[in-house]
Amino acid sequence: MVNGSGVSRGDRNRNARLARLRELVPTENAIVGIDLADKKQMVVVCDHDSRVLARKTFRCRAWDLGVALGWAAQRAAANGWAGVTVSCEPTGHRWRVLGQLAADRGMPFVCVQPMVTSWTRRAEDLTFDKTDEKDAVLIARLTAQLRCYVPEPVEETWGRLRHLGARRERLMVDMVAQVQQLRDLLECVWPAALETANWPFRSKTWAAAMWVIVDRDGADLSRTRRLGLARFETAVRREITHRGGQKPCLRIVRKLFAALTDPTGVIAHRHGALERVQLLLNDWADNQRKLADTEDRMVAVLDQLELTELVTSISGISAVGAAAILAEAGDPRRFTTARALVKHAGLAPREKLSGTFTGRTKLTGQGRPRLRVAAWRAVWGALQTNSVYAARYRHLTSRDTNRLTATQAQTVIAAAILRHLHAVITTGTAWDPLIATHGTRRKQATTMAA
Repeated sequence: MVNGSGVSRGDRNRNARLARLRELVPTENAIVGIDLADKKQMVVVCDHDSRVLARKTFRCRAWDLGVALGWAAQRAAANGWAGVTVSCEPTGHRWRVLGQLAADRGMPFVCVQPMVTSWTRRAEDLTFDKTDEKDAVLIARLTAQLRCYVPEPVEETWGRLRHLGARRERLMVDMVAQVQQLRDLLECVWPAALETANWPFRSKTWAAAMWVIVDRDGADLSRTRRLGLARFETAVRREITHRGGQKPCLRIVRKLFAALTDPTGVIAHRHGALERVQLLLNDWADNQRKLADTEDRMVAVLDQLELTELVTSISGISAVGAAAILAEAGDPRRFTTARALVKHAGLAPREKLSGTFTGRTKLTGQGRPRLRVAAWRAVWGALQTNSVYAARYRHLTSRDTNRLTATQAQTVIAAAILRHLHAVITTGTAWDPLIATHGTRRKQATTMAA
């Protein structure tokens, strides 16, 4: 779609992005391309035609690159350039260090995506050579062509939320691995224990009863059996209270006590496997406590940013779920449009149009995978309590309209959650189900009619 000027909205957004990049990569500045490594840093100074003006290898750590930046500024000034723009690939943590050093010296700083560098390397040299010297020149060349981007600015509170989100993700991955190990071990040596609850790893009673069996009696099932049902229930009740619960589910406790005499499983490995179960249950419980503490800290940061009321105004989105999304996305206000945030997550559709040919539309799959996962996880709770998302999901999966699969419809809802989070945070207004359903024009028409 274009307006009277013949320029589309996408053209205007791209022009604005190029203008911002041109401010950081002005034509009067030389370009310093740096290929970062642990103890070897390759630095080249190039003009805008990627002609190398100077090249030097610095044997130092990233925090010692201030000397290299000073050398590059001197070489650029000697060749008649007003200043320098520093560029590198955002690999590891060293690019953050370089960005800080450049900011301390008043030097503009941009980044080049490693994927873009790889594609350029293949197009330039069919030998597929990869050296630090060539990569530094490629980084400078892509910067001169404005095929770079402005890295996310460092802000203390948002930075803390990002680190907490990374810790939460790591804990969740570890917990999933521990649950899978528990399931595998019990399926091998004592499968009857898994059949005592519909969702054993979601049941506090099951976890407490298993802990009593493997910890108190050292995984000696016969000894636990001699304890008797009444005393076993008392021990489980005491463990539940110790874990912060109130009372156990006696149905699960009795089924697990009855399963003590089940002979199914590899008996020879039972003692050693149940010892591993004890250790895994201990690690699992410890990670659960760490996860709860991390999530409390994330919600506290959200309160500090004064965003809790805004993000939780979206029905079905919890403070923890919103904090997990924002930990990966950063401040949504840095995205010019909601679609830019969706593209950053890799949830935007990828069109394939050429003349009269229309290909199959798929997701780009680019961007931040963990942001995509965080938005995907938020879908499950939102579909249960948010009537707007539930109606949208039913419409998308209806056989009479779109006929999307369940996974495709859930992906659409995940993208909608990101757009709505962007809207409520950038505008500072609470989520409105009427606007979410019909848009602002329908809202204005309804208000005027009333």
